[in-house]
Amino acid sequence: MKRVKLRLASLEVEFTDREKALSQVQEWAERGTWHPIVVFGPEGCGKTAWLRQAAEVLREEGYEVFYLHPLDRLVYAEVSVPGVREAFLEFAQKALAEDAAGRIAWAVFDFVRDLLKARKSKVAVVADDVFQAIGLDRAAGYVKGLLNTVEHPLYDYEKMVVLVATSEGVSRREIGRHRWAELVPMWNMPREGFEQLYRQVPGPKPDVEEAWRITGGNPGVLASLYQAKWDAGRAATKLASSKELTASFVERWRRWLEETVEDPDTLWRADAPEELIGELVARNLIVYNMYNREPWLWIDQPPPGKDLELGIGKHVAWQTPMHREAVRRALEEVAA
Repeated sequence: MKRVKLRLASLEVEFTDREKALSQVQEWAERGTWHPIVVFGPEGCGKTAWLRQAAEVLREEGYEVFYLHPLDRLVYAEVSVPGVREAFLEFAQKALAEDAAGRIAWAVFDFVRDLLKARKSKVAVVADDVFQAIGLDRAAGYVKGLLNTVEHPLYDYEKMVVLVATSEGVSRREIGRHRWAELVPMWNMPREGFEQLYRQVPGPKPDVEEAWRITGGNPGVLASLYQAKWDAGRAATKLASSKELTASFVERWRRWLEETVEDPDTLWRADAPEELIGELVARNLIVYNMYNREPWLWIDQPPPGKDLELGIGKHVAWQTPMHREAVRRALEEVAA
C-alpha cells in the first residue's frame, strides 16, 4: 500500500500506524457502506491523515474517488471519466476562487450522478470538515443527502463508500439526533504508533515519554509543540487563547473547572451544569459521553477505560492533556 505524505507543522512526514483503521477501510471497500460513516474525535487526532490514506486505499481497490477538504483547499476527483473529472475540478477551482468552498460539498452529489450516468462504478466520497464549510446548521441535511446518494441513486452503482470526518464539537450532537449516518469515534494515536510518528520529527527534542504525557498521542498537539520549540507552557497558553478562556468564563465556572481538571468525569455527575458541558464541547475541549471501549465501536484503537494522567475518564475526557493544561493555566492566570 502506498503511504501518503502529510504535513506536520513545517515537516513532511509519512502516514504511519493506524493499521486497524486501514483494515476497516479495506472491509468497507469489499462490501460498501450502507450509511455514511461519520467519524468524530479530538481535533488534531489524525482524522485528516486517515482520510487521505483511506482515499488512497480506496483508489487502489478500484474505486472512483471524490476527495473533499474544502477548508484546506484540497479537492480532487480520481475518476476514469475525463469529462466528469475535468468538470469537477473546474467547478472546484471556481468555487475556491470565489471563496465559496461550501458549494463544492453540495456539488459532489451531482458529479457522482454524472459519473454513474456515464459508467456503473465503485464510487467513494471522502469528505473532511465539510460541515465547517457549509455551516453546522446544515450538517444533518448534508448527511441526509449523502444517505440518499447511497440508498436512492438515480443510476446504479457497483459499491459505494462514504466517509466523512468532523471534530467533536456540536456537529456530533446535531447529526446524532437522526439515524442517517453511522457515527464512529476515533481517538488519538496509540502509544506505539505515536512513537513511530515522533521518530520522524528531526532535531533535538524531549524524550518520547514526556512528549506522550503532553500530547496523549495527538499529532496536532505534537505539531504545536514542535512549532513552540518544545515549550509546552507556550503551546498551552496559545491554545488557551484560541479557546477564548476569558476571565469571565473562568470565574463563572471556576469550581467546576478546577474539579474537572483533576477528573473529567466530574461533568458526568447529575448536578453538572449542562451549559458548561455545552460550552466545553463547542470549544472542542472535551469529549462528552465517551463510547464503550469495545474495539468494534471505534476507528482504530479505543482509548483506555480511564487514565487520569492523560485526562481520560470513563464517560468524559479532555481531548488531550494539552487541552486540560490550557484550562489549568487559564485558572491560574485569573487567580493571580
